[in-house]
Amino acid sequence: MGELPEGWASSTLGDLAEYVNGRGFRKAEWSKRGRPIIRIQNLTGSNSVFNYFDGELEGRHAVKAGDLLLSWAATLGVYEWAGPEGALNQHIFKVKPYVDQRFFRYLLQYKLREVQSRTQGSGMVHVTRGEFEAVSVAVPPLAEQHRIVEALEEQLSRLDAGSVLLEEARLRGAVLQKQMTKAVISGRRCTAEEVGDADELLSLVDVQVARMAGKKRWAQVRDPEAIWTHELPSGWRWRTLGSLCVDIQYGTSAKTAPKEKGDDVPVIRMGNIQSGRLDLRDLKYLPAEHLDIEKTLLRDGDLLFNRTNSAELVGKSAVYNEKMGAAVYASYLIRCRFAEGVEPDWVNAVVNSNFGRRYIASVVTQQVGQANVNSAKMALMPIPVPPQAEQRTALKVLRDWEAAQARPQLAARVAMKRSKGLRSAILRSAFSGKLAPQDPGDEPADTLLARIAAEREAAKPARRTKRAAARPRKKAAAPPSEPAPAPTSVPSTAVQQEFDL
Repeated sequence: MGELPEGWASSTLGDLAEYVNGRGFRKAEWSKRGRPIIRIQNLTGSNSVFNYFDGELEGRHAVKAGDLLLSWAATLGVYEWAGPEGALNQHIFKVKPYVDQRFFRYLLQYKLREVQSRTQGSGMVHVTRGEFEAVSVAVPPLAEQHRIVEALEEQLSRLDAGSVLLEEARLRGAVLQKQMTKAVISGRRCTAEEVGDADELLSLVDVQVARMAGKKRWAQVRDPEAIWTHELPSGWRWRTLGSLCVDIQYGTSAKTAPKEKGDDVPVIRMGNIQSGRLDLRDLKYLPAEHLDIEKTLLRDGDLLFNRTNSAELVGKSAVYNEKMGAAVYASYLIRCRFAEGVEPDWVNAVVNSNFGRRYIASVVTQQVGQANVNSAKMALMPIPVPPQAEQRTALKVLRDWEAAQARPQLAARVAMKRSKGLRSAILRSAFSGKLAPQDPGDEPADTLLARIAAEREAAKPARRTKRAAARPRKKAAAPPSEPAPAPTSVPSTAVQQEFDL
């Protein structure tokens, strides 16, 4: 942690706040009225739809406007609840700071990157209460906490205003992208000339699937349910995703680690799928001799489908290209290998379109706060199949449009990255004692921490006494060999003394 500024003291996140975990609400408990159940997607803004709880709720699980919330699974984030009163779902802590709450909110934001860097494995981000509580922090005097908050809010308010404008520009580009993709996969923007129909292609696909997939259940499905289909251009056909695949397989569940040897093999995880593409900047690895390498080694054109994630991200997909180098994939992903004649990028565009997202939302299941789509449900996804030449024409339309949008979108992303860097630098300055001045007249932080510890210790027996008073112990029955004593009148003071004992 280094040398602390004058008046500061060392502590941990656990010593500075109480963390109350939310409750796991069963689907049977959901209602259309009552308190909104606050889930992670309601905090991140990815889903504004609430489920409600209309039953008895413990006070510790009730959330009021102004309460500080911390999501600790899948998405790490700090939020101040704006209301109305809600019910706290699992995988979210309600944080009760013993120091200035605004100061502690910024402190948590500053420490989240350190917390996230400690998480390991090939799957979801998941941080335990113990990991949070053990994080070391530097604590300034209470008066300086107030000065730090004032300085932070002055500087970050301007930065946040600029970030809002950049985010709006990014979202406008994303909306246009979805509109263009919808037009292309529906056949309104990309009809190739003299391409015939898809029947000949699908006959060849069926032969390959029958030879390589055999009697696999997903390979036998042919006709999508009518509810998910709509009229297609002449020559196009509806097929299920599974009937286009010669192989569907889950990834490795082996524990991954940072690269140690030159021949270690990268493992593609759910976080590497970003906006329909693979982002390989953050990778974990397996040793080249690991037994899972051979069966999960990717080939050119393999589509990776994210089967477990938060509700807004489950079902995202991307296509692996052999130019990326040798790689395998993790257990939260499903690999789809297509028959010749099916363009993987075409299927990927359909899966990531609004049409694909609606299908995934209709078949997703919720388990322990996460959304899941298994391979059987994924294999039933309807895919519009044009002739191969028209698939390629459609993909060219999408690539050309994306290229035209690339420069402004790149400029927005670069600016947002710089904004995040500036925010991190400002927070780092604040919590190293360089943003606000020290005042020798401030009460030292170690005095504040001693007072907090004393108050917490004093509160413990009070809670035990309260529980004892709520559930008084029953008198032990007299031994059967002796007659029970006759009832007598006991003064109220004597009763109280017995309870106190």
